[in-house]
Amino acid sequence: MIEKKGSQSGIRLFIIAASFVVIIFGINQAQSVIALLLFSIFLALIATPPVLWMERKGVPSFAAVLIIMAGMVSIIILIGVVVGESLAMFSDELPLYQKRLQEEVLKLKPFLLSKHIVVTNKVLLEYINPGPVMGLVVGFIAKLGSALSDMLLILLTVTFILLEASSFPIKLRSVLGDPKRAFPHFTLFVGDVVRYVVIKTLVSLATGILIGIWLYSIGVDYPVLWGFLAFLLNYIPSVGSTIAAIPAVLLALIQLGVGSALLATAGFMSVNFILDNLIETKLMGRRLGLSTLVVFLSLMFWGSVLGPVGMVLCIPLTMSLKFACENNKETEWIAHLLGPEDPGTMHSASTKRRKSAPANESADRV
Repeated sequence: MIEKKGSQSGIRLFIIAASFVVIIFGINQAQSVIALLLFSIFLALIATPPVLWMERKGVPSFAAVLIIMAGMVSIIILIGVVVGESLAMFSDELPLYQKRLQEEVLKLKPFLLSKHIVVTNKVLLEYINPGPVMGLVVGFIAKLGSALSDMLLILLTVTFILLEASSFPIKLRSVLGDPKRAFPHFTLFVGDVVRYVVIKTLVSLATGILIGIWLYSIGVDYPVLWGFLAFLLNYIPSVGSTIAAIPAVLLALIQLGVGSALLATAGFMSVNFILDNLIETKLMGRRLGLSTLVVFLSLMFWGSVLGPVGMVLCIPLTMSLKFACENNKETEWIAHLLGPEDPGTMHSASTKRRKSAPANESADRV
């Protein structure tokens, strides 16, 4: 009897693993479509708070959506024109910058010889040359741009999502056959995701602006491009801020010298420490409910499945997966594995939030 149950559990586990592999393969094959949909949802989450605020002030829903979408289109066009021009100019100058970087690397040879370390020029250029990093940055922005090439379709999708957002709870209650049903758990989850997206966007925007101003004051070329890169990569946890700093610091080194490179590094470290480690942490608290290891692994996983869009959205996607696992007893153990190092803290904080959320507010909003 025990052997039969063990055999059934093994078969079931095998079927679940096989299904997971098939689903991931399907997502990867439909990467462009899914990335477009996910980015549309991401923009809709950013636009939802101002739309709801305007509705509370008496602005009709349709007019509020049109105003927000007009502002979003204006911002996207402005970013496309300014950043696109800087990126094109930087791409044209990239071979020259890479050549100058190679010259800076070769200057290390006398220093290494003084330490009795004999290396050839080929070894230095092959293993220490940081030039390809700049090409990697250009390639990343180009890939993200290609993923967002269907911007008109994305904006239309965002518009329809915002127009349907207010009626979705009514439709869901109608499907469930309970017009007065509330969804407190789902409400809290959506609130946490929206909170994360909005706070992360504001912090990333402040990061990009401060970095751009700092690099401009130092005299580094293309400060708008590096500020935009800092804004964009700040969405990527753990490594995004570091990756954003590398090309700007290297450019400061070959353009202005070691002193300016150190100033650029200090600027990146100061801005990221203050905004990411102090302000963002204070605003978000422990609401993510994800362990540090899971955050890093989710970055690699969603990045490999969905490309640059997956890297930017890895946290909301993992939070959604954790929420789905939490609400099924058979997969609840997965949610515990995805949670923080102290599950008891997360559970107590979640319980506190549930008690503090008014029932009628949950019913009205979701």
